[in-house]
Amino acid sequence: MAAAEVNATGLPLRAAEGIGRRRILAGLILALVLPVAIEALVSGLHYRNFAMIMLFQLAAAAAVAAIGGLWPAVVSALLGSLLLNYFSAEPVGSLSIADPTTLFTMVIFLAVACGVALAVGLATRRAQEAAHSDAEARALSELALRILSSDGSLESFLDKIRVNLGMDAVTLLSTFDSPGAPGPAWQVLASSGHQPPVTHAAADHAAVVDPHYTLLLRGGPLSEQHRRMLAAFGAFVVAVRERQQLVKSRQDNLRLAEGNKMRTSILRAVSHDLRTPLAGIKLAVSSLRQEEVSFAPEDEQELLATIEDYADRLDHLVDNLLDMSRITADAVNPLLRGLGWHQILPEALRGVPGERIRNELPPNLPYIEADAGMLERVVANLVENAVKYAPDSDVVLVARTGAGIALDGLPASELRVTDHGRGIAPAAVLDLFRPFQRLDDSASSRDGRSGIGLGLAVAKGFTEAMGGTLMAEATPGGGLTMVVTLPLWTGERP
Repeated sequence: MAAAEVNATGLPLRAAEGIGRRRILAGLILALVLPVAIEALVSGLHYRNFAMIMLFQLAAAAAVAAIGGLWPAVVSALLGSLLLNYFSAEPVGSLSIADPTTLFTMVIFLAVACGVALAVGLATRRAQEAAHSDAEARALSELALRILSSDGSLESFLDKIRVNLGMDAVTLLSTFDSPGAPGPAWQVLASSGHQPPVTHAAADHAAVVDPHYTLLLRGGPLSEQHRRMLAAFGAFVVAVRERQQLVKSRQDNLRLAEGNKMRTSILRAVSHDLRTPLAGIKLAVSSLRQEEVSFAPEDEQELLATIEDYADRLDHLVDNLLDMSRITADAVNPLLRGLGWHQILPEALRGVPGERIRNELPPNLPYIEADAGMLERVVANLVENAVKYAPDSDVVLVARTGAGIALDGLPASELRVTDHGRGIAPAAVLDLFRPFQRLDDSASSRDGRSGIGLGLAVAKGFTEAMGGTLMAEATPGGGLTMVVTLPLWTGERP
Protein backbone atom coordinates (compact mmCIF):
# COMPACT_ATOMS: atom_id res chain seq x y z
CA MET A 1 0.00 0.00 0.00
CA ALA A 2 1.34 3.40 -0.92
CA ALA A 3 2.16 5.68 1.97
CA ALA A 4 0.94 9.25 2.15
CA GLU A 5 3.25 11.39 0.05
CA VAL A 6 4.83 14.39 1.70
CA ASN A 7 5.72 16.40 -1.33
CA ALA A 8 6.72 19.98 -1.96
CA THR A 9 3.15 21.13 -2.16
CA GLY A 10 2.52 20.44 1.49
CA LEU A 11 -0.84 19.03 0.54
CA PRO A 12 -1.91 15.64 1.86
CA LEU A 13 -1.32 14.16 -1.56
CA ARG A 14 -1.36 10.37 -1.43
CA ALA A 15 1.17 8.52 -3.57
CA ALA A 16 -0.37 6.79 -6.55
CA GLU A 17 -0.47 2.99 -6.66
CA GLY A 18 2.11 1.67 -9.17
CA ILE A 19 5.00 -0.75 -9.80
CA GLY A 20 7.73 0.08 -7.34
CA ARG A 21 11.25 -1.16 -7.03
CA ARG A 22 10.21 -4.09 -4.88
CA ARG A 23 7.75 -5.35 -7.48
CA ILE A 24 10.31 -4.95 -10.27
CA LEU A 25 12.88 -6.89 -8.26
CA ALA A 26 10.33 -9.62 -7.51
CA GLY A 27 9.44 -9.72 -11.20
CA LEU A 28 13.08 -10.14 -12.19
CA ILE A 29 13.51 -13.02 -9.73
CA LEU A 30 10.39 -14.72 -11.09
CA ALA A 31 11.57 -14.05 -14.65
CA LEU A 32 14.71 -16.06 -13.88
CA VAL A 33 13.01 -18.78 -11.82
CA LEU A 34 9.69 -19.54 -13.55
CA PRO A 35 11.00 -20.47 -17.07
CA VAL A 36 13.68 -22.70 -15.54
CA ALA A 37 11.15 -24.31 -13.20
CA ILE A 38 8.77 -25.04 -16.07
CA GLU A 39 11.45 -26.66 -18.15
CA ALA A 40 12.73 -28.65 -15.17
CA LEU A 41 9.23 -29.86 -14.40
CA VAL A 42 8.35 -30.96 -17.94
CA SER A 43 11.78 -32.57 -18.33
CA GLY A 44 11.33 -34.45 -15.08
CA LEU A 45 7.94 -35.67 -16.23
CA HIS A 46 9.26 -36.46 -19.73
CA TYR A 47 6.51 -34.32 -21.17
CA ARG A 48 7.35 -33.41 -24.79
CA ASN A 49 4.32 -31.54 -26.10
CA PHE A 50 6.03 -28.48 -27.60
CA ALA A 51 2.83 -26.40 -27.98
CA MET A 52 1.74 -26.92 -24.38
CA ILE A 53 5.22 -26.16 -23.03
CA MET A 54 5.24 -22.95 -25.08
CA LEU A 55 1.86 -21.98 -23.58
CA PHE A 56 3.26 -22.62 -20.09
CA GLN A 57 6.18 -20.30 -20.84
CA LEU A 58 3.77 -17.69 -22.22
CA ALA A 59 1.66 -17.89 -19.07
CA ALA A 60 4.80 -17.44 -16.99
CA ALA A 61 5.78 -14.36 -19.00
CA ALA A 62 2.27 -12.90 -18.49
CA ALA A 63 2.45 -13.55 -14.73
CA VAL A 64 5.85 -11.89 -14.54
CA ALA A 65 4.49 -8.89 -16.49
CA ALA A 66 1.59 -8.52 -14.05
CA ILE A 67 3.98 -8.51 -11.11
CA GLY A 68 7.12 -6.76 -12.37
CA GLY A 69 5.99 -4.86 -15.44
CA LEU A 70 7.53 -4.62 -18.89
CA TRP A 71 11.25 -5.40 -18.52
CA PRO A 72 11.00 -8.44 -16.21
CA ALA A 73 8.42 -9.84 -18.63
CA VAL A 74 10.81 -9.33 -21.56
CA VAL A 75 13.53 -11.12 -19.63
CA SER A 76 11.11 -13.96 -18.87
CA ALA A 77 10.08 -14.22 -22.52
CA LEU A 78 13.69 -14.28 -23.80
CA LEU A 79 14.81 -16.83 -21.22
CA GLY A 80 11.68 -18.94 -21.84
CA SER A 81 12.27 -18.93 -25.60
CA LEU A 82 15.91 -20.03 -25.15
CA LEU A 83 14.95 -22.84 -22.78
CA LEU A 84 12.09 -23.84 -25.04
CA ASN A 85 14.48 -23.97 -27.99
CA TYR A 86 17.21 -25.91 -26.18
CA PHE A 87 15.11 -28.42 -24.24
CA SER A 88 11.85 -28.82 -26.17
CA ALA A 89 12.47 -27.97 -29.86
CA GLU A 90 14.09 -30.50 -32.26
CA PRO A 91 16.99 -31.12 -32.15
CA VAL A 92 16.82 -31.27 -28.34
CA GLY A 93 19.97 -30.18 -26.56
CA SER A 94 20.93 -27.65 -29.23
CA LEU A 95 20.05 -24.04 -29.98
CA SER A 96 19.65 -24.82 -33.67
CA ILE A 97 16.15 -25.31 -35.09
CA ALA A 98 15.68 -27.84 -37.83
CA ASP A 99 12.02 -27.17 -38.63
CA PRO A 100 11.19 -23.66 -40.00
CA THR A 101 7.68 -24.03 -38.54
CA THR A 102 9.16 -24.36 -35.08
CA LEU A 103 11.26 -21.26 -35.71
CA PHE A 104 8.16 -19.34 -36.78
CA THR A 105 6.31 -20.57 -33.68
CA MET A 106 9.18 -19.42 -31.45
CA VAL A 107 9.10 -15.97 -33.04
CA ILE A 108 5.33 -15.77 -32.51
CA PHE A 109 5.80 -16.81 -28.89
CA LEU A 110 8.40 -14.14 -28.31
CA ALA A 111 6.24 -11.45 -29.97
CA VAL A 112 3.13 -12.39 -27.99
CA ALA A 113 5.08 -12.49 -24.72
CA CYS A 114 6.60 -9.06 -25.37
CA GLY A 115 3.18 -7.71 -26.47
CA VAL A 116 1.58 -8.93 -23.25
CA ALA A 117 4.40 -7.33 -21.27
CA LEU A 118 3.99 -4.05 -23.15
CA ALA A 119 0.21 -4.04 -22.61
CA VAL A 120 0.62 -4.71 -18.91
CA GLY A 121 3.21 -1.95 -18.66
CA LEU A 122 0.93 0.60 -20.43
CA ALA A 123 -2.02 -0.41 -18.28
CA THR A 124 0.07 0.03 -15.16
CA ARG A 125 1.21 3.47 -16.31
CA ARG A 126 -2.39 4.54 -17.05
CA ALA A 127 -3.44 3.28 -13.64
CA GLN A 128 -0.65 5.31 -12.05
CA GLU A 129 -1.72 8.45 -13.90
CA ALA A 130 -5.36 7.95 -12.97
CA ALA A 131 -4.47 7.34 -9.33
CA HIS A 132 -2.24 10.42 -9.32
CA SER A 133 -5.00 12.57 -10.82
CA ASP A 134 -7.42 11.26 -8.25
CA ALA A 135 -5.01 12.07 -5.43
CA GLU A 136 -4.46 15.56 -6.86
CA ALA A 137 -8.21 16.13 -7.13
CA ARG A 138 -8.65 15.05 -3.52
CA ALA A 139 -5.90 17.42 -2.44
CA LEU A 140 -7.50 20.32 -4.33
CA SER A 141 -10.88 19.44 -2.86
CA GLU A 142 -9.44 19.52 0.64
CA LEU A 143 -7.72 22.81 -0.12
CA ALA A 144 -11.02 24.22 -1.36
CA LEU A 145 -12.70 23.19 1.88
CA ARG A 146 -9.92 24.87 3.86
CA ILE A 147 -10.37 28.04 1.83
CA LEU A 148 -14.14 28.04 2.25
CA SER A 149 -13.74 27.61 5.99
CA SER A 150 -11.28 30.53 6.20
CA ASP A 151 -12.18 34.17 6.76
CA GLY A 152 -12.54 34.70 3.00
CA SER A 153 -9.90 37.38 2.73
CA LEU A 154 -7.47 37.50 -0.18
CA GLU A 155 -4.53 37.69 2.22
CA SER A 156 -5.60 34.46 3.91
CA PHE A 157 -6.06 32.77 0.55
CA LEU A 158 -2.64 33.90 -0.69
CA ASP A 159 -1.11 32.57 2.52
CA LYS A 160 -2.51 29.14 1.68
CA ILE A 161 -1.19 29.33 -1.89
CA ARG A 162 2.26 30.34 -0.65
CA VAL A 163 2.44 27.55 1.93
CA ASN A 164 0.98 24.85 -0.26
CA LEU A 165 3.28 25.63 -3.19
CA GLY A 166 6.33 26.21 -1.01
CA MET A 167 6.83 29.77 -2.27
CA ASP A 168 8.52 32.61 -0.40
CA ALA A 169 5.98 35.28 -1.41
CA VAL A 170 2.84 35.61 -3.52
CA THR A 171 1.18 38.76 -4.90
CA LEU A 172 -2.17 39.22 -6.64
CA LEU A 173 -2.25 41.96 -9.27
CA SER A 174 -5.26 43.38 -11.05
CA THR A 175 -5.41 45.45 -14.20
CA PHE A 176 -7.25 48.70 -14.64
CA ASP A 177 -7.47 51.29 -17.39
CA SER A 178 -5.34 54.34 -16.69
CA PRO A 179 -6.26 57.45 -18.71
CA GLY A 180 -2.64 58.60 -19.12
CA ALA A 181 -1.05 55.19 -19.66
CA PRO A 182 -0.61 53.63 -23.10
CA GLY A 183 -1.90 50.27 -21.83
CA PRO A 184 -3.58 48.77 -18.81
CA ALA A 185 -2.00 49.60 -15.45
CA TRP A 186 -1.39 47.19 -12.57
CA GLN A 187 -2.26 47.48 -8.94
CA VAL A 188 -1.53 45.19 -5.99
CA LEU A 189 -4.70 43.77 -4.46
CA ALA A 190 -3.12 41.56 -1.80
CA SER A 191 0.16 39.86 -0.99
CA SER A 192 1.64 37.26 1.31
CA GLY A 193 5.15 36.48 2.50
CA HIS A 194 8.36 38.42 2.88
CA GLN A 195 9.11 41.05 0.24
CA PRO A 196 6.36 40.01 -2.15
CA PRO A 197 7.00 40.80 -5.84
CA VAL A 198 5.06 43.76 -7.21
CA THR A 199 6.29 43.57 -10.81
CA HIS A 200 6.69 40.76 -13.29
CA ALA A 201 10.44 41.36 -13.33
CA ALA A 202 10.71 40.77 -9.58
CA ALA A 203 8.79 37.49 -9.73
CA ASP A 204 10.17 34.04 -10.46
CA HIS A 205 6.82 32.84 -11.80
CA ALA A 206 3.68 34.55 -13.10
CA ALA A 207 0.30 32.91 -13.57
CA VAL A 208 -2.32 34.77 -15.59
CA VAL A 209 -5.59 33.89 -13.88
CA ASP A 210 -7.80 35.78 -16.32
CA PRO A 211 -7.56 39.09 -18.24
CA HIS A 212 -8.05 41.00 -14.97
CA TYR A 213 -5.91 39.12 -12.43
CA THR A 214 -2.35 37.77 -12.33
CA LEU A 215 -0.51 35.89 -9.61
CA LEU A 216 3.18 36.67 -9.09
CA LEU A 217 5.26 34.14 -7.18
CA ARG A 218 8.77 34.26 -5.77
CA GLY A 219 10.47 31.07 -4.63
CA GLY A 220 11.57 27.66 -5.83
CA PRO A 221 10.77 25.93 -9.10
CA LEU A 222 7.28 24.89 -10.08
CA SER A 223 6.73 21.33 -11.24
CA GLU A 224 4.08 20.44 -13.77
CA GLN A 225 1.88 19.32 -10.91
CA HIS A 226 2.38 22.68 -9.19
CA ARG A 227 1.36 24.50 -12.35
CA ARG A 228 -1.85 22.50 -12.63
CA MET A 229 -2.64 23.27 -9.02
CA LEU A 230 -1.77 26.93 -9.58
CA ALA A 231 -4.35 27.04 -12.37
CA ALA A 232 -6.93 25.71 -9.93
CA PHE A 233 -5.84 28.28 -7.34
CA GLY A 234 -6.41 31.00 -9.92
CA ALA A 235 -10.04 29.96 -10.28
CA PHE A 236 -10.40 30.23 -6.53
CA VAL A 237 -8.82 33.69 -6.59
CA VAL A 238 -11.48 34.90 -9.00
CA ALA A 239 -14.20 33.36 -6.84
CA VAL A 240 -12.86 34.96 -3.65
CA ARG A 241 -12.49 38.33 -5.37
CA GLU A 242 -16.02 38.23 -6.77
CA ARG A 243 -17.37 37.24 -3.38
CA GLN A 244 -15.59 40.20 -1.79
CA GLN A 245 -17.03 42.54 -4.40
CA LEU A 246 -20.52 41.18 -3.77
CA VAL A 247 -20.11 41.65 -0.03
CA LYS A 248 -18.83 45.20 -0.54
CA SER A 249 -21.70 45.99 -2.88
CA ARG A 250 -24.17 44.65 -0.33
CA GLN A 251 -22.55 46.69 2.43
CA ASP A 252 -22.67 49.82 0.26
CA ASN A 253 -26.34 49.24 -0.43
CA LEU A 254 -27.06 48.71 3.27
CA ARG A 255 -25.10 51.83 4.14
CA LEU A 256 -26.99 53.81 1.51
CA ALA A 257 -30.31 52.51 2.81
CA GLU A 258 -29.31 53.35 6.39
CA GLY A 259 -28.26 56.81 5.26
CA ASN A 260 -31.59 57.42 3.56
CA LYS A 261 -33.40 56.17 6.63
CA MET A 262 -31.30 58.42 8.84
CA ARG A 263 -31.96 61.48 6.70
CA THR A 264 -35.69 60.76 6.72
CA SER A 265 -35.66 60.37 10.48
CA ILE A 266 -33.68 63.57 10.96
CA LEU A 267 -36.13 65.50 8.79
CA ARG A 268 -38.99 64.07 10.83
CA ALA A 269 -37.22 65.00 14.07
CA VAL A 270 -36.50 68.52 12.85
CA SER A 271 -40.07 68.95 11.68
CA HIS A 272 -41.61 67.91 14.99
CA ASP A 273 -39.34 67.29 17.98
CA LEU A 274 -37.13 70.30 17.38
CA ARG A 275 -39.98 72.64 16.43
CA THR A 276 -41.86 71.96 19.67
CA PRO A 277 -39.29 73.49 22.06
CA LEU A 278 -38.59 76.27 19.55
CA ALA A 279 -42.27 77.14 19.53
CA GLY A 280 -42.32 77.12 23.34
CA ILE A 281 -39.29 79.45 23.51
CA LYS A 282 -40.79 81.75 20.88
CA LEU A 283 -44.10 81.92 22.76
CA ALA A 284 -42.43 82.63 26.11
CA VAL A 285 -40.16 85.33 24.67
CA SER A 286 -43.05 86.95 22.80
CA SER A 287 -45.08 87.04 25.98
CA LEU A 288 -42.29 88.67 27.93
CA ARG A 289 -41.78 91.29 25.21
CA GLN A 290 -45.39 92.50 25.30
CA GLU A 291 -45.22 96.04 26.62
CA GLU A 292 -48.94 96.30 27.30
CA VAL A 293 -48.93 93.27 29.61
CA SER A 294 -47.38 93.33 33.08
CA PHE A 295 -46.48 89.90 34.48
CA ALA A 296 -46.30 89.12 38.11
CA PRO A 297 -42.74 88.24 39.25
CA GLU A 298 -43.64 84.59 39.73
CA ASP A 299 -45.20 84.41 36.23
CA GLU A 300 -42.14 86.06 34.74
CA GLN A 301 -39.87 83.55 36.49
CA GLU A 302 -42.04 80.72 35.21
CA LEU A 303 -41.73 81.94 31.62
CA LEU A 304 -37.95 82.31 31.98
CA ALA A 305 -37.76 78.80 33.45
CA THR A 306 -39.74 77.54 30.46
CA ILE A 307 -37.27 79.18 28.09
CA GLU A 308 -34.32 77.65 29.94
CA ASP A 309 -35.93 74.23 30.02
CA TYR A 310 -36.74 74.24 26.30
CA ALA A 311 -33.27 75.56 25.50
CA ASP A 312 -31.70 72.66 27.46
CA ARG A 313 -33.90 70.20 25.61
CA LEU A 314 -32.86 71.70 22.29
CA ASP A 315 -29.20 71.54 23.26
CA HIS A 316 -29.57 67.89 24.24
CA LEU A 317 -31.40 67.00 21.02
CA VAL A 318 -28.84 68.75 18.84
CA ASP A 319 -25.98 67.04 20.70
CA ASN A 320 -27.55 63.65 20.11
CA LEU A 321 -28.16 64.40 16.44
CA LEU A 322 -24.55 65.48 15.94
CA ASP A 323 -23.22 62.47 17.84
CA MET A 324 -25.40 60.09 15.83
CA SER A 325 -24.13 61.67 12.62
CA ARG A 326 -20.54 61.07 13.75
CA ILE A 327 -21.30 57.46 14.64
CA THR A 328 -23.06 56.82 11.33
CA ALA A 329 -20.17 58.38 9.40
CA ASP A 330 -17.57 56.33 11.35
CA ALA A 331 -16.02 59.62 12.45
CA VAL A 332 -15.78 58.75 16.15
CA ASN A 333 -12.17 58.75 17.36
CA PRO A 334 -12.05 58.08 21.11
CA LEU A 335 -9.11 59.33 23.16
CA LEU A 336 -8.65 56.34 25.44
CA ARG A 337 -6.99 56.60 28.84
CA GLY A 338 -7.30 55.17 32.30
CA LEU A 339 -10.47 56.27 34.08
CA GLY A 340 -12.41 55.35 37.18
CA TRP A 341 -16.17 54.96 36.93
CA HIS A 342 -16.58 57.40 39.78
CA GLN A 343 -14.63 60.13 37.94
CA ILE A 344 -17.23 60.65 35.25
CA LEU A 345 -20.34 60.50 37.47
CA PRO A 346 -20.43 64.16 38.65
CA GLU A 347 -20.59 65.51 35.11
CA ALA A 348 -22.74 62.65 33.75
CA LEU A 349 -25.38 63.11 36.48
CA ARG A 350 -25.56 66.89 36.14
CA GLY A 351 -29.18 67.93 35.74
CA VAL A 352 -30.56 64.62 36.99
CA PRO A 353 -32.63 64.82 40.23
CA GLY A 354 -30.22 63.67 42.90
CA GLU A 355 -32.96 62.08 45.00
CA ARG A 356 -33.64 59.60 42.20
CA ILE A 357 -30.06 58.31 42.03
CA ARG A 358 -28.49 55.68 44.33
CA ASN A 359 -24.76 55.54 43.82
CA GLU A 360 -23.57 52.12 45.06
CA LEU A 361 -20.20 52.03 43.32
CA PRO A 362 -17.59 50.32 45.53
CA PRO A 363 -14.35 52.22 46.15
CA ASN A 364 -10.98 51.30 44.62
CA LEU A 365 -12.28 49.61 41.50
CA PRO A 366 -9.66 49.03 38.78
CA TYR A 367 -9.49 51.74 36.16
CA ILE A 368 -11.12 51.18 32.78
CA GLU A 369 -9.94 52.17 29.31
CA ALA A 370 -12.30 54.88 28.07
CA ASP A 371 -12.73 58.34 26.60
CA ALA A 372 -13.93 60.62 29.38
CA GLY A 373 -16.28 62.72 27.22
CA MET A 374 -17.86 59.73 25.51
CA LEU A 375 -18.27 57.80 28.75
CA GLU A 376 -20.00 60.80 30.34
CA ARG A 377 -22.46 60.89 27.43
CA VAL A 378 -23.03 57.13 27.70
CA VAL A 379 -23.81 57.24 31.43
CA ALA A 380 -25.82 60.47 31.14
CA ASN A 381 -28.02 59.04 28.40
CA LEU A 382 -28.59 55.76 30.26
CA VAL A 383 -29.48 57.52 33.51
CA GLU A 384 -31.72 60.04 31.74
CA ASN A 385 -33.51 57.21 29.95
CA ALA A 386 -34.03 55.33 33.21
CA VAL A 387 -35.30 58.43 35.04
CA LYS A 388 -37.68 59.26 32.18
CA TYR A 389 -39.20 55.83 31.63
CA ALA A 390 -39.23 54.59 35.23
CA PRO A 391 -40.71 57.65 36.97
CA ASP A 392 -41.65 55.80 40.15
CA SER A 393 -38.34 54.03 40.65
CA ASP A 394 -34.93 54.92 41.92
CA VAL A 395 -32.03 54.51 39.52
CA VAL A 396 -29.22 52.41 41.00
CA LEU A 397 -25.63 52.60 39.77
CA VAL A 398 -23.43 49.57 40.50
CA ALA A 399 -19.99 48.71 39.12
CA ARG A 400 -17.97 45.54 39.50
CA THR A 401 -15.11 43.56 38.04
CA GLY A 402 -13.71 40.08 38.45
CA ALA A 403 -14.43 36.56 37.23
CA GLY A 404 -16.85 36.25 34.37
CA ILE A 405 -16.47 39.85 33.24
CA ALA A 406 -14.31 39.95 30.12
CA LEU A 407 -14.13 41.31 26.59
CA ASP A 408 -12.52 39.09 23.96
CA GLY A 409 -10.92 37.06 26.72
CA LEU A 410 -9.41 40.09 28.44
CA PRO A 411 -10.46 41.31 31.90
CA ALA A 412 -13.07 44.07 31.94
CA SER A 413 -15.31 46.02 34.26
CA GLU A 414 -19.03 46.73 34.02
CA LEU A 415 -21.35 49.50 35.15
CA ARG A 416 -25.00 48.62 35.75
CA VAL A 417 -27.74 51.24 35.54
CA THR A 418 -30.80 49.62 37.09
CA ASP A 419 -34.39 50.75 37.39
CA HIS A 420 -37.57 49.04 38.55
CA GLY A 421 -39.95 50.42 35.97
CA ARG A 422 -42.14 48.48 33.62
CA GLY A 423 -39.21 47.15 31.62
CA ILE A 424 -39.56 46.01 28.03
CA ALA A 425 -40.39 42.77 26.28
CA PRO A 426 -37.33 40.62 25.40
CA ALA A 427 -38.24 40.82 21.70
CA ALA A 428 -37.94 44.63 21.81
CA VAL A 429 -34.38 44.69 23.19
CA LEU A 430 -32.76 44.93 19.75
CA ASP A 431 -35.08 47.75 18.68
CA LEU A 432 -34.16 49.60 21.85
CA PHE A 433 -30.77 50.64 20.48
CA ARG A 434 -31.89 51.59 16.98
CA PRO A 435 -31.81 55.31 16.14
CA PHE A 436 -35.11 57.16 16.31
CA GLN A 437 -36.83 54.30 18.14
CA ARG A 438 -39.16 55.19 21.05
CA LEU A 439 -40.83 52.27 22.75
CA ASP A 440 -44.18 53.24 24.27
CA ASP A 441 -42.79 56.57 25.41
CA SER A 442 -46.11 58.38 25.33
CA ALA A 443 -47.37 56.40 28.30
CA SER A 444 -44.05 56.16 30.08
CA SER A 445 -43.15 59.79 30.31
CA ARG A 446 -45.10 61.39 33.08
CA ASP A 447 -44.40 64.98 32.09
CA GLY A 448 -45.19 64.32 28.44
CA ARG A 449 -41.62 64.80 27.33
CA SER A 450 -40.25 62.47 24.73
CA GLY A 451 -36.93 62.43 23.00
CA ILE A 452 -36.30 61.59 19.40
CA GLY A 453 -35.01 58.12 20.19
CA LEU A 454 -31.28 58.76 19.90
CA GLY A 455 -30.06 58.54 23.50
CA LEU A 456 -29.56 54.78 23.66
CA ALA A 457 -28.30 54.58 20.07
CA VAL A 458 -25.65 57.20 20.85
CA ALA A 459 -24.74 55.40 24.09
CA LYS A 460 -24.28 52.10 22.26
CA GLY A 461 -22.29 53.71 19.43
CA PHE A 462 -19.92 55.48 21.82
CA THR A 463 -19.49 52.35 23.96
CA GLU A 464 -18.57 50.21 20.97
CA ALA A 465 -16.24 52.94 19.67
CA MET A 466 -14.35 52.62 22.99
CA GLY A 467 -14.07 48.84 22.50
CA GLY A 468 -16.84 47.93 24.92
CA THR A 469 -20.38 46.59 24.84
CA LEU A 470 -23.76 47.89 25.95
CA MET A 471 -26.43 45.34 26.76
CA ALA A 472 -29.94 45.50 28.16
CA GLU A 473 -31.38 42.86 30.46
CA ALA A 474 -34.40 42.49 32.65
CA THR A 475 -34.08 43.60 36.26
CA PRO A 476 -35.02 40.86 38.75
CA GLY A 477 -38.45 41.83 40.12
CA GLY A 478 -39.24 44.01 37.09
CA GLY A 479 -37.58 46.87 35.29
CA LEU A 480 -34.62 47.30 32.99
CA THR A 481 -30.87 47.13 33.60
CA MET A 482 -28.35 48.61 31.22
CA VAL A 483 -24.88 47.03 31.40
CA VAL A 484 -21.86 48.95 30.10
CA THR A 485 -18.74 46.76 29.84
CA LEU A 486 -15.34 48.26 29.08
CA PRO A 487 -11.84 46.74 29.11
CA LEU A 488 -9.60 47.36 32.09
CA TRP A 489 -6.82 49.90 31.74
CA THR A 490 -3.47 48.13 31.36
CA GLY A 491 -1.24 51.19 31.57
CA GLU A 492 0.01 53.01 34.61
CA ARG A 493 -2.68 54.39 36.89
CA PRO A 494 -3.04 58.13 36.25
